[in-house]
Amino acid sequence: MSSPPSPSPSSSSLSSPRSRLARLPLPLVAIALASFGIGTTEFVIMGLLPDVARDLGVDIPAAGLLVTGYALGVTFGAPVLAVLTAGMNRRTALLLLMAIFILGNLLCAVAPDYRMLMAARVVTAFCHGAFFGLGAVVAAQVVAPEKRGQAIAIMFSGLTLANVLGVPFGTALGQELGWRSTFWAVVMIGVVAAGALWAWLPRSLHAGTAGLLGEVRSLGRRQVLLAMLISVLSSASLFSVFTYIVPMLQDVTGIAPGRVTLVLLLLGVGLTIGNLIGGRLGDWRLMPAVIGLFVAVMLVLAAFTQTLHAVWPAVLSVFLWGMVAFALVSPLQMRVVTEARGAPNLASTLNQGAFNLGNAAGAWIGGLAIGHGLSYDRIPWIGVALAAIGLGFSLLSHWLDRRCLRPVVPHPAGRPAQP
Repeated sequence: MSSPPSPSPSSSSLSSPRSRLARLPLPLVAIALASFGIGTTEFVIMGLLPDVARDLGVDIPAAGLLVTGYALGVTFGAPVLAVLTAGMNRRTALLLLMAIFILGNLLCAVAPDYRMLMAARVVTAFCHGAFFGLGAVVAAQVVAPEKRGQAIAIMFSGLTLANVLGVPFGTALGQELGWRSTFWAVVMIGVVAAGALWAWLPRSLHAGTAGLLGEVRSLGRRQVLLAMLISVLSSASLFSVFTYIVPMLQDVTGIAPGRVTLVLLLLGVGLTIGNLIGGRLGDWRLMPAVIGLFVAVMLVLAAFTQTLHAVWPAVLSVFLWGMVAFALVSPLQMRVVTEARGAPNLASTLNQGAFNLGNAAGAWIGGLAIGHGLSYDRIPWIGVALAAIGLGFSLLSHWLDRRCLRPVVPHPAGRPAQP
C-alpha cells in the first residue's frame, strides 16, 4: 500500500487535540462551503429541466444535454487547470478556481438562449474537477493519516448538503421566480465561499514538491488507473438514473411536481448519510467497503424497478439508493490520493474528471435508452449493469492488492518461488 501524502508545515500546528478542535474545522468548513455551491449548480439543473426546456424552446433530451455538457467540461477542463495551477500556492489556486465558478454562474443567470447557457455551464464546469481534486489533497493534508477518509468526506459533505438544501430549495426558487433566479442565488453562495476560503485556509499551503513530471508519472500506476475507471463506472451508474429522476417520479410513480422537491430533499439526506458512512468505511477497510457498496447499489436499483410504481416504496428506494451510491465517492477519491503516493494533485483532479465522465456517460446512456423507447421504470436496470462492471474491476483491484501483499516463499534451490 502506498504511503499517504506528507503533511504540510501548516498541519503540524494542528497536531494537538486542542488545536485540532479550535482550528482544523475551519479549512475543511471553507472547502465544504465551496463544494456546497459547486454541488448546487451541478445538480439543480436536473430539477429545473422542464422549466429550462420550456423557456428556451427545447425538448427534455436537449435540456438533459446541459448535464452532459457540464460533465464533459469538468472532464476536459480539470487536467488543463490542474497543469496551469500546478506550481501555485494551493490556497491561491483554490481562490482562482472559485473566481471561475462565480463567473460561470453569472453567465448562466444572464444567458439569453440555449447555446449561451450551454457555454456558460461549460465555463462553470472548468473549476469543478480541479477544485475537488485539489480540495481533497488539502483536506487529507491537514489531518492525521488515519482520518484522511473522514476529512475528504467532510469536503464532500458540501456536495451532499447541496442535494439536501441547495437542490430542493434551488428548484423551488426556480419554479417560483424563474430558473435564472436560482443561478443568481448560486453566485451569492460562491461569493460567500470565496470569502471563507480567503479567511480560513492556511497561507502556507505550498505546491507539491514532486513537480509536473512526477504528477504525470503517478498516473501510470496500475491501481491509480483502476481506481479512476471504477470512479467512472460508479458515477455512470448513479447518473444513468439520477438525470431522469424527476420525470420518472412524475410519470411512473405519479408524484405531483411540487412534491418531487420533497423527494429530492430526502434523496439529499440519503446522499449526506452515505457520504459520512463512506468516509468511515474508507478509513476502516477501503476496497472491501467499495466492493460491498457496489453490491448494495445493484440490489437497491434492481428493487427500484418494481417499487417505482408505488409512492412510499419508491421514496424509500430513492433514499436507500442515494445513501449507498454516494458512499462510494470518498473511498474512491481517497484510493486515488493514496495510490498516487507523493504526487496526488493531478491524479486527484483527474479522478474528479473520471467521476464527471461517468456523469456524462450515464446521462447519455439513459437519454439514448429513453430515445429508443425504453420506459422510465426500466431505466434502473442500466444503473445495475454499470454497477456490476464497477464491481468486477473493484474485485480485480482488491485481488491485485492481496497479491502484492502475498509473502514470497523461498525456493529449495535458493531461488524465490513465483507467487
